[in-house]
Amino acid sequence: WEVLKMGFKNKLLVCAAIECETIQDMVKSIEKAKEEGADLVELCMDSVSHVIHTADVELLFKQTTLPAIVSFRLNSQNKSSIGDLEHKCLQILRLAIQLNVEFVELDFELGSDVISELMQKRENSKIIVSGYVKSGVCCKESVGNLLVGLQSTGADIVKVVTEVAYITDVAPVFHVLTHSQVPVIVRAVGDRGLISQLLGPKYGAFMVCGSLEGKSVPGFPPLLSINNVYKLDNVDMDTKVFGVVSNPVGHSKGPLLHNPAFRYCGFNGIYVPLLVDNLKEFLRVYSCSDFAGFSIGLPHKEAAVACCDEVDPLAKSIGAVNTIVRRPIDGKLIGYNTDCDACITAIEDALQERQGSKGEIQNGSPISGRLFVLVGAGGAGRALAFGAKSKGARVVIFNRNFERAESLARAVSGEALPIEQLDTYCPQNGMILANCSAIGMEPDVHLTPVSKEHLKSYDLVFDAVYTPRNTRLLQEAAEVGVTVVSGVEMFVRQALGQFKLFTNGLGTHAI
Repeated sequence: WEVLKMGFKNKLLVCAAIECETIQDMVKSIEKAKEEGADLVELCMDSVSHVIHTADVELLFKQTTLPAIVSFRLNSQNKSSIGDLEHKCLQILRLAIQLNVEFVELDFELGSDVISELMQKRENSKIIVSGYVKSGVCCKESVGNLLVGLQSTGADIVKVVTEVAYITDVAPVFHVLTHSQVPVIVRAVGDRGLISQLLGPKYGAFMVCGSLEGKSVPGFPPLLSINNVYKLDNVDMDTKVFGVVSNPVGHSKGPLLHNPAFRYCGFNGIYVPLLVDNLKEFLRVYSCSDFAGFSIGLPHKEAAVACCDEVDPLAKSIGAVNTIVRRPIDGKLIGYNTDCDACITAIEDALQERQGSKGEIQNGSPISGRLFVLVGAGGAGRALAFGAKSKGARVVIFNRNFERAESLARAVSGEALPIEQLDTYCPQNGMILANCSAIGMEPDVHLTPVSKEHLKSYDLVFDAVYTPRNTRLLQEAAEVGVTVVSGVEMFVRQALGQFKLFTNGLGTHAI
């Protein structure tokens, strides 16, 4: 076992997948992987699209400055015919074994005779035999059957790669990790497979794979985030799992906030992005006590209410849950809403600061009596509408789906108007504008819900969008002298509320 781990002594191995079109680019990428903290590299030789000369490959293997896995996937999208592909594959793998490359990966599709032949020829190379489960058949039985077949080859290490259509398809991968008789590498391919790497160490993975230079490779976390954000070397079987449940989820900054906070407080937890299509099914599959809490993002905040065993009265009245915590004593899911207080206090603080600078003093909430113009009637919009109503504001709601706007307006005794009227809506000065839609969010940063010329009627503009931090709406509002509140302010406040719920208040006085 120590030999397999190449003297790294129980350290989690971090592997960089190197996929390049040329040998020269591979050499550069290996050096980059070393800079970014990789312990070893996987040289995906099937990614090289140009003609490969044996001398170039030999030079690559000899000059690699990190321990290497040499792989050649037969199921890649290479345009060569299958016959040519297999010939090229065997030529490269034989050379790797001849040169004693640390690890040589053999595709299970090569067949038992070829695998046995190559295994007999190796001297110092460790052999990995890998198998692939295609999308749509990723179940515990099919993955388990593949594992049995891989182990029967006598490989030093086995590797299971699965395509996943849904995040729930990753669960059998964790089952493989805990039940394999030999060291196993697992990988779930695609955006929804990311947790196979981030949570792998919890289930006994000795190796995780990451991408270079912060590039977004579906299913791979960036190398730098493995070491700096998640610190996966610290994850063990007792680590509690938290995460942001959203679709899309790539924009979330939650991992950047919660993971360092857990470490600061000495709490054994990890917070990961969870790209979820069906919230109810996700909660059904990941139902063990170790999946301890979730931040709920778009578009699941309203559906989350029905997925909880109990819902906090405020969240129930809003009709949206942004936080779910699994109660330790009985495993029941409890729903909360931290968006409401986060938005309203951020807006109140900004208005009080504005009034203080003008020498004005007001008792009660500075929102009271104001005309509160709300864009968006989803989960965050509902939280803001109820919060504004509770502070005595008159709420007017604009939403692309007018029926949703009307429904929310009835719930807060407000008014709903067609979205087409938003830009010219100006019954009075001194209004508050709150954008709780996705307008202006990356990648559509050029969009804004209200044109610059019509922003002068507002005293304050709030934008729930926080990617980018300074949206076009906020930039133009500031340019015409309006007080602005960034979505980052709301995000930090609601996340602090979530952190208290996740950790039962642990250490939040110091954060």
